[in-house]
Amino acid sequence: MKKIRGRMDESILVCVFYGPNGERLIKRGNKLAEMLDCPLYILTVDALPFDEFDAEKSAYVERWKELADEFGAEEFVIRDNESRPSAKVIAEVAHDLNITQIVIGQTARSRWEEITKGSFMNSLLREIPFADFHVVSVDRTIKGDEHEEFEKGVRCYLVKDADTYKISFSQTKECQYEGIFFKEIGTDFNNGIFKFMHNNKLYQVEVTDDRIEEPGVVRSCIEKVPSLK
Repeated sequence: MKKIRGRMDESILVCVFYGPNGERLIKRGNKLAEMLDCPLYILTVDALPFDEFDAEKSAYVERWKELADEFGAEEFVIRDNESRPSAKVIAEVAHDLNITQIVIGQTARSRWEEITKGSFMNSLLREIPFADFHVVSVDRTIKGDEHEEFEKGVRCYLVKDADTYKISFSQTKECQYEGIFFKEIGTDFNNGIFKFMHNNKLYQVEVTDDRIEEPGVVRSCIEKVPSLK
């Protein structure tokens, strides 16, 4: 049930993706909405159509819907089957809903990497200069592991998308190459690294918002690999 909010010059948008961090973000957004006595919105973005979500994704969505109802959110927004970068989708929703503050999860990318290669947050700041951001950090319980910044790897596929590549977790006729995707801990979108084998040598490229950052490297390494078609 929606709560009647007294203040309408402020509004909160919580951006969630798949994983345990989503519930934490929603709770943080609700606290801000209660403090400011303003409307609360929750958004999730996915490249897949809703009816192709697996059981785990569907379970997360149902839980977020429960929280949205429990906290009296104005709306739980699902933008599925999206081919656009997530930052542009978030910007569009934020503009349409007159959002003034956005809650998002922390990326695990190091400060040096952000300086030299940019970050998803920088993309958001460029797309949404009219809103304030609240970046929720993620506690790291594993120390000393070289992969401590990444979740367990999952099988993933590359799909040619104009002059670049994007990752897909479902094998379809459009998929061309196969590898393992390691998602950054704490990020709410598909940021991380994609590893693949070519001529018995392991390669890896960075992924930002579903897309390969250096498509030229991918082309030079794997366009000679037989397609999965």
